[in-house]
Amino acid sequence: MQASRRNALLFALVWVVAGFLFYQADSFWGIVCSALLCIWSLIVALPLLDGTWRFKVGLAVCAFLGSCLVLYPTADSMADGKLHCPAWLRDKGRVDFGIVKGLDLQGGMRLVYTVEVEEAIRDKRDHFADEMRQELATSLGIHSGDGLLNHDEMLKLDAKVHVATPETALIRVSFTDPSDMGKLDERFQKKFVTELSQTKGPGANEMTFKIRAEAESQLRERAVAQARDTVLKRVDELGLREAAVTARDEDIIVEVPGQDQKAFDDIKEIIRKTARLEFKMVDDEADFFGKIKDETLPEGEGISIFQESAPIGPGKTMTGHFARMTKHEGESSQDCLKRFKAWAATLHVPDDHQVGYEALNEYDQDTGKTTDDGWRTFYLYSRAEVTGDYITDAQVGQDQQAGMGTYFVSISFSPAGAQRFEEVTGANIKRRFAIILDDVIDSAPVINGKIGGGQARITMGSGDPEQQVANARKLELVLRSGALPAPITPSNESLIGPTLGRDAIGKGVTGMVVGASLVLVFMVLYYRKSGFVADLAVLFNLLLQMSILAALSATMTLPGIAGLALTIGMSVDANVLINERIREELRAGRNIRSAVEAGYDKAFSSILDGHVTVFISGLILAQYGSGPVKGFAVTLIFGIISSLFTGVFCTRLVFDYWVRGAKVKRLSVGAEF
Repeated sequence: MQASRRNALLFALVWVVAGFLFYQADSFWGIVCSALLCIWSLIVALPLLDGTWRFKVGLAVCAFLGSCLVLYPTADSMADGKLHCPAWLRDKGRVDFGIVKGLDLQGGMRLVYTVEVEEAIRDKRDHFADEMRQELATSLGIHSGDGLLNHDEMLKLDAKVHVATPETALIRVSFTDPSDMGKLDERFQKKFVTELSQTKGPGANEMTFKIRAEAESQLRERAVAQARDTVLKRVDELGLREAAVTARDEDIIVEVPGQDQKAFDDIKEIIRKTARLEFKMVDDEADFFGKIKDETLPEGEGISIFQESAPIGPGKTMTGHFARMTKHEGESSQDCLKRFKAWAATLHVPDDHQVGYEALNEYDQDTGKTTDDGWRTFYLYSRAEVTGDYITDAQVGQDQQAGMGTYFVSISFSPAGAQRFEEVTGANIKRRFAIILDDVIDSAPVINGKIGGGQARITMGSGDPEQQVANARKLELVLRSGALPAPITPSNESLIGPTLGRDAIGKGVTGMVVGASLVLVFMVLYYRKSGFVADLAVLFNLLLQMSILAALSATMTLPGIAGLALTIGMSVDANVLINERIREELRAGRNIRSAVEAGYDKAFSSILDGHVTVFISGLILAQYGSGPVKGFAVTLIFGIISSLFTGVFCTRLVFDYWVRGAKVKRLSVGAEF
């Protein structure tokens, strides 16, 4: 009696909690969980067999109903809205998941990008130029050879020898004193002879180095291959969309399945983002724009020269100048930047320096909106002290001290990158350090001391918190997947139809349906009622797989359908082993209850071994495969997991009810029983 009261109180408490959760739920998953909690508590309270059996039945029923609910939006979309998924569920539940047909089944979008391989060659050229400066500074006694060149050492070196990069693959070394030409000794030349050819001139005190043709070809091929791999990683990071990414000459071809234009726009934005992260020193001592402040500036362009005070070393500051361009009314920020760059291109900037640009934004706290006011300049050394190649991880964070809604992306460097970052900051204390992402300066903080630990951050600025979070997530994704070795530009975009013909798709689906149907019919004919239970378990397994794929917004392809067919066979095989074991025990003279228990116990080890081996194969395919192969593997993995649940756990509940609840005298496991 006391136990009944306790169960009744527990039942009432569960319903109250579930009802409250259902009322408060603001997502699809909250609604589903609260509803299933009510159903599970109702089943547990039924006066059938023991509490353990009811608990298991409640779990199986909730899994079935939950799968139906999760799959409902997908079924509605695939049925062209004929199933009428309730609007309140879509709106309140924020249903934004479902199975998407793959390229081979429904087509999608094809994007073609051209890799600007010349930029990759220039990067390699600049890398060689930096190494030459380091070697020459050591040979001339300006630098000890340990660590990086600091600002003062760079000035001393430039007074004796100038390393210029006049063309894409050329490096020209010019000595002030012709007698210093001997510093280009045999050791110096051996270091670069593999990838660089050298010729004397054009001046008597000059030596010209050029990247060899074979090395240049390898750079081009490597840039395209790395760009393809990076784009593929970025698309894969978006989820299980089985995009096909291929390379042809200097083009990257991306084929994305689906029909959602918004999703296509997000993918295009992430693909084209170079994620080229560089840390460069600001040359405030040169006061480049101070030298042109008295020149006539173009009228109507909104360009002005402003004055500012900047640190140039410990205890030293200098009054310098920078240029600023104000946006025209109705002009976009990017168009304004293009005009600014076009004007800066008319200035005579030395090849070892460059002009950097930072956006000027104004945040209105009353409206919560950010207004783009224009751009300002920084005069930078063109050499990147640290690059994104050293990044090992990136994570979104929120700056609590700066107030709510201020987000940043924290980046971690490799050990080599951390050491270089520490050396650079230690050699440039009280100077400004520009953080540049895709040729735009994110910020230019002052280095207050040597920074160790291999950590840095990129701020999202001020403005709409939701927009900050969205931008931070995209930046995190592209930094973690790696920067592109060179910028890519879109050259073509088109919608494509299914890669398989309608007849091929129909035959593939028909083959799966016919094959699965024959297996199910055989099970009923051979094992009678036990075969029918096995068939229900197989169909339940299929439902579970589809619901898991829908929850993960997976892409269904024809290989994925093959994976479903294979797991149907695995699930049937498990039930065949169980039924045959039960038949053996019955032949041995055991009673029905003992035969069922022994049959499941003896068959389980064989079932588990078979499922584990296939599971391992699926993991290997998922790890190293891509596109359709990965889709097949993912479907197979989830099918193996759900097969164990339905083929062993769920069917056992039916057999337990037969032998303990219904107390059948004869177990239907074949014609002879």
